[in-house]
Amino acid sequence: MDTISYRTEFPNAQEVEHQWVVIDATDQVLGRLCAKVAKLLRGKYKPSYSPNMECGDNVIIINADKIVLTGKKMTDRIYLNYTGYPGGQRKATPEVLMKKALNKHLKPGINPLFNRVMKGMLPKNRLGRKLIENMHVYNGPNHPHEAQNPVVIDINKLK
Repeated sequence: MDTISYRTEFPNAQEVEHQWVVIDATDQVLGRLCAKVAKLLRGKYKPSYSPNMECGDNVIIINADKIVLTGKKMTDRIYLNYTGYPGGQRKATPEVLMKKALNKHLKPGINPLFNRVMKGMLPKNRLGRKLIENMHVYNGPNHPHEAQNPVVIDINKLK
């Protein structure tokens, strides 16, 4: 079989091209936006997708403070966290997590609400922990990643 090869080609880490993408979160529903961002982070929109590799893009989300939750989820939904100690179960609503995002002590690019939602949509292993570092969330319209020449995309055009 010299003419046709039936071998499946898998990309290696040197062949994968990572782009920088900017997404405007103004008036977007949180879960629907994060589902599309998770696909971008994994690289599922690329033809060279491989499930065991980091082949996705770096995503910059701006205007995260203008995100929308449908119904009364902003106040009624409860996220539970357990510290590991007796009586260490903590409760937080999306409203509280949005207020924590305005905290000046947090590292820039970190948003507790987006991190909480995205961790549920990514793999629960080393790859998932590495992929979530490629997401940068900012409350305003400005971001410090201009040197990477990010491409602005319309998230509504993606499936």
